[in-house]
Amino acid sequence: MNPLQGKRIVLGVSGSIAAYKAADLASKLTQAGALVDVVLSDGAERFVTPLTFASLTGRKAHASLWDSDAHVVHVGLGEGADLLVIAPCTANTLAKLATGQADNLLTLTALTARCPVLVAPAMDGGMFEHPATQANLETLRRRGVQVLGPAQGRMASGLTGLGRMLEPGEILGHVRLASSRNGPLAGKHVAVSAGGTQEPLDPVRYITNRSSGKQGFALAQAALDLGARVSLVVGATAAALPTPAGAERTDVDTAAQMAEAVLELSRTADVLIMAAAVADFRPRQVQAHKIKKGALPQVELEHTQDILLAVAEQRRRVGRPAVVVGFAAESEKLLENAQDKLERKNLSMIVANDISARDAGFAVDTNRVSLLLPGGLVEPLPLMTKSEVAEAILARVVGLLAEVAGS
Repeated sequence: MNPLQGKRIVLGVSGSIAAYKAADLASKLTQAGALVDVVLSDGAERFVTPLTFASLTGRKAHASLWDSDAHVVHVGLGEGADLLVIAPCTANTLAKLATGQADNLLTLTALTARCPVLVAPAMDGGMFEHPATQANLETLRRRGVQVLGPAQGRMASGLTGLGRMLEPGEILGHVRLASSRNGPLAGKHVAVSAGGTQEPLDPVRYITNRSSGKQGFALAQAALDLGARVSLVVGATAAALPTPAGAERTDVDTAAQMAEAVLELSRTADVLIMAAAVADFRPRQVQAHKIKKGALPQVELEHTQDILLAVAEQRRRVGRPAVVVGFAAESEKLLENAQDKLERKNLSMIVANDISARDAGFAVDTNRVSLLLPGGLVEPLPLMTKSEVAEAILARVVGLLAEVAGS
């Protein structure tokens, strides 16, 4: 399910101080399974050497146009690439790309490329917003080039503004997205909920849970890796997690807000994966002012809406989503309680995990779950990272969608 495994990626590096970040990007791409061929402009070599990239990728890095075999190299690199990424891409290189110049190995390779092209601009104060740069970017966008960033921040000159290259981890997310467009979930809309809700007691206190949201975010990334359009509804406890590149994100605080967002998305989604830890109870009355420390309030609770039951009712009326996956986080009678939820909420599958285990569930990066499907099928999975769990779940989702389409 890794969209970068075995992909040939040409990483172009132009002459910016941000070239040092390109070394980190090359390392991340290689660790993700890609075959990375680095091409440096003359200016880039003044900041970082080809040897640095060769050491990180295990493959020769290319620089001079006047190498003895350069006339062969640029054709092989450009036509053999699955993706061309230029990061950093300076204003000078943007101008050359827009006008079709080929005066160095990087721009020559770009002209021969027959693959998607991504550029991550990096330049100092005022240069990105200059009309000439904007015109060049517009020309490239019309040709289908994807422009990543830039970000706002402090420049090498000490100025602050728009022009910083995106961080390597963020660029990696966009590269994954570009590499997954023809995956088995291409054309499908997957809605995922993640994180826990917060139910207010007064203006400063609330009832919540220990959900980190990591499993839900891993599910969103796995769906993106399979080519899906992903809508991610994020509870308050996961608000600080970075959004996977390409996901459409909605942040909510309470169970009521979560229900509203999920039900709206479910009207058009092909798949709903309800991984959020939604509060089962909320205070019947929220105090208008902060409860004083000396007071010992008697808090009366009421049930929140059962979102998956509401989805089941809506599903009977509108016929969507085709596949609904629930989660059961239990501290006792795991399979018995999960089986009850599977049947009662008319789910396509439920993921059951024992939250009493120290190495699984809340606040850790691993999980040990069992997948339950209608008909009594139970598939226990070994201890995995949450990313691996997400891939296993999405693999079953692809199969469930195929069953629905064939029925």
